[in-house]
Amino acid sequence: MSEEANKALIRRFYQEIDAGNIDAMDELVAEDYLDHSPPPFPGIGPGREGLEQAFRMFWNATPGRHEIEDQIAEGDRVVTRITAYGRHTGDLPGIPATDHELRMTGTTIHRIEDGKIAEKWSDKDVLGLLQQLGVLPTPEGL
Repeated sequence: MSEEANKALIRRFYQEIDAGNIDAMDELVAEDYLDHSPPPFPGIGPGREGLEQAFRMFWNATPGRHEIEDQIAEGDRVVTRITAYGRHTGDLPGIPATDHELRMTGTTIHRIEDGKIAEKWSDKDVLGLLQQLGVLPTPEGL
């Protein structure tokens, strides 16, 4: 696939997530998908099935949307700087619903193979997210 096609695949990936269409992962993500930075919650399995579990959990607990800020592609890799927005309306493992508005930034590298997402590496503002959820204090709250 071309670099532009790879970028379009990642944009569609986020659009499908935002629409709650987790079943589209079968078309977009390799079955043996490897997440080098999975969510820190118990019970998330490996591969595409684990990705689907994680997205269902987040979709049910924090429905929202993703905004792509920047996107760069080279070869089989796509780097995306993203901001995720949502509202914590359902329980996450160990974190009861707060009804707080959420905003989390991140940078993700996806590797594309045979027209599907095969691997992911990401850095996310997990500290900021946990502060917004009230799990950790903010600097003002110390």
